[in-house]
Amino acid sequence: MPPPALLVLADGTVARGYQYGAKGTAVGEVVFNTGMTGYQEVITDPSYCGQIVLFTYPELGNTGVNPEDEESNRVQVQGIIVRHGCTRPSSWRATESLPAYLERWQVVGITGVDTRLLTRRLREQGAMNGAISTEILDPQELLEVVMQAPPMTGLNLVPRVTTSHVYEWQTPTPAPWEFAPLPTRSDPLVVVAIDFGIKYNILRRLASYGCRVIVVPATTPAAEILRYDPDGIFLSNGPGDPAAVTEGIQTVRELLTSGRPLFGICLGHQILGLASGGQTYKLKFGHHGLNHPAGAGQHVAISSQNHGFALAPETLPPQWQITDWNLNDRTVAGLQHQELPVFSVQYHPEASPGPHDADYYFAEFVRRMEQYRQQKRARYNS
Repeated sequence: MPPPALLVLADGTVARGYQYGAKGTAVGEVVFNTGMTGYQEVITDPSYCGQIVLFTYPELGNTGVNPEDEESNRVQVQGIIVRHGCTRPSSWRATESLPAYLERWQVVGITGVDTRLLTRRLREQGAMNGAISTEILDPQELLEVVMQAPPMTGLNLVPRVTTSHVYEWQTPTPAPWEFAPLPTRSDPLVVVAIDFGIKYNILRRLASYGCRVIVVPATTPAAEILRYDPDGIFLSNGPGDPAAVTEGIQTVRELLTSGRPLFGICLGHQILGLASGGQTYKLKFGHHGLNHPAGAGQHVAISSQNHGFALAPETLPPQWQITDWNLNDRTVAGLQHQELPVFSVQYHPEASPGPHDADYYFAEFVRRMEQYRQQKRARYNS
């Protein structure tokens, strides 16, 4: 049997299980993810920084891990909680088992616990801090560690995940199971992507539409971004409380006056709303999964979502139109400015993991950039 491990939630809930990953103690906000696939993409998504992910799907690790399915350069979660963690994967793509992968990145996990009970507890009480440990096996002692951890509200985690330097995305050769690239453009559109915790598949999708993508740190000033003369500016996903990302909010506020197309996803969507004068609030247990319906009118997309905060619709200025609602709880899932070429979605059209229903948002961003470039050339020629 593997060594014992202990899980304690802030409300005093205790679960005993076994080590699955590295030895040690992990503390963070515990959230549940309802996806039935894509665990490697989930644990490498920078939006999960600072969180312990409880997987509701009972089997994890069966297909192992591989370099192609990573969404960043490391495992980003604080820890994972699983019902049954496989240690001997079976997949032609696997290069490593999930527990070995977690151990390599020094990420603590626990297996052999009742994830249904824990999920019900989080649904009733809301997301809360918790801790997993293979070192502290006394519940009261571990609870004291949990109570010392800061809440997610007010926490700016972007500095932990943003790039430290400017770089241009170089798309690797696509695998047979990935999207086929669109025809190469002789004069590619230039996109500056502000990295609040960007996923690789967002960069892949932008590049597949013929864009030259320059990724900049979250602290990059608006003036420096505009020096690249971009055709469009992308605002990425990321972790933590959006209202705490004050530097990014100020940058986006200044970029809104540039006249260039802006496209935001997840945290980028929230920062766009905050930069326009709106407000955000903490959801009870957030949206983390691959089967969330979103849309308006007769158009509905099944979407991949991962966020714990939402924009308050009553605080948004009148020039903003709400284009999408989360149809489970009527939270804001999409925005479009009535006058500027600016729009955003709360969910993840790049999926990975998840359905590709909303991939057309990338085509819409490209269309707006092409229109902006044509208008810029017309002004220059006149």
